[in-house]
Amino acid sequence: MQSPLVRSVLAGVPIPIVLIGPDERIAGLNPPAVDLFGAAIEGRHYILAMRQPGLLDAIEGTLRLGHPGQARHVLTGPAREITYRVTVSPVQAPEGRGALAAFEDITEVEQAGQIRRDFVANVSHELRTPLTALLGFIETLKGAARDDAAARDRFLSIMEREAERMNRLVRDLLSLSRVEAEERVRPTERIDIVALVQLSVTALRQMAGAAQVTIEIAGDPGPLVVQADQDQMTQVLHNLIENAIKYGGPGKTVTLRVTRLERELGLRGPAVRIDVIDQGEGIDAIHLPRLTERFYRVDSHRSRAQGGTGLGLAIVKHIINRHRGRFRIDSERGQGSTFSVFLPLA
Repeated sequence: MQSPLVRSVLAGVPIPIVLIGPDERIAGLNPPAVDLFGAAIEGRHYILAMRQPGLLDAIEGTLRLGHPGQARHVLTGPAREITYRVTVSPVQAPEGRGALAAFEDITEVEQAGQIRRDFVANVSHELRTPLTALLGFIETLKGAARDDAAARDRFLSIMEREAERMNRLVRDLLSLSRVEAEERVRPTERIDIVALVQLSVTALRQMAGAAQVTIEIAGDPGPLVVQADQDQMTQVLHNLIENAIKYGGPGKTVTLRVTRLERELGLRGPAVRIDVIDQGEGIDAIHLPRLTERFYRVDSHRSRAQGGTGLGLAIVKHIINRHRGRFRIDSERGQGSTFSVFLPLA
């Protein structure tokens, strides 16, 4: 079981492999398995080396009956849990039947499945609330409020608001899908990002005025040329400026600062930095790492009341990724927030 051929074959396999001999002891393991379990398990009984019941049952079934088996093996890493799909196969040796356990890392596959399940659940939840409201008001208008003009007008206004909420959600879902489909295709258009910032601010001044918010532009006067998709970068700027207006608060100022960086380490060259700075309540540090997740909200009730779908920052993140840039959020409770976009200069 420990011939040079066996050892060389084990060493050549890129995933963790553990060989269990007919005496139920660990007869050999390859370098990835040494990294996973440590070299000290060699020669030990497999029950002492691998303690998870499902895996032990699979190994025992293979050793006793010669049947292949499968099991899940979950290890707690420094940052996250790692899930392995373990395939246990019978191997024949002169001394008797052994077992070969191959550990395939399926953590990313499981995470992708969980993300899909969460996504479907979140979309269903976001659509169910306005649909329930619409159905309830329709039923009321067909019955008790059929001849009540005041109630009818009030209900129709609410129904219009709920329908528009669903429309925004579907629009953002389609936008996110398009952005993800194009994420690996780098844009080829060359645009002046300073001019685009000015256009975005001009387009949103009316919204800012209605919210009693002042918008200022500071920093490099440009031109600063980047390789970008103009429509997508406009979407990024509009999302960030609209958020700053909504959550900055009346009587406050939203500042857009454009800065040329001679060298940005993360982008390995000259870059432009665009900061969207508000003077709002700020965000607790615990929420910052998750703000770009789909449907993640710091304050769900307030976000829905402001017309948010919970997808805006996820769209921003994917667009910035497509442009080979970086997106950063800095905030402290009571100190406002800064949303920073870093793009490589053309």
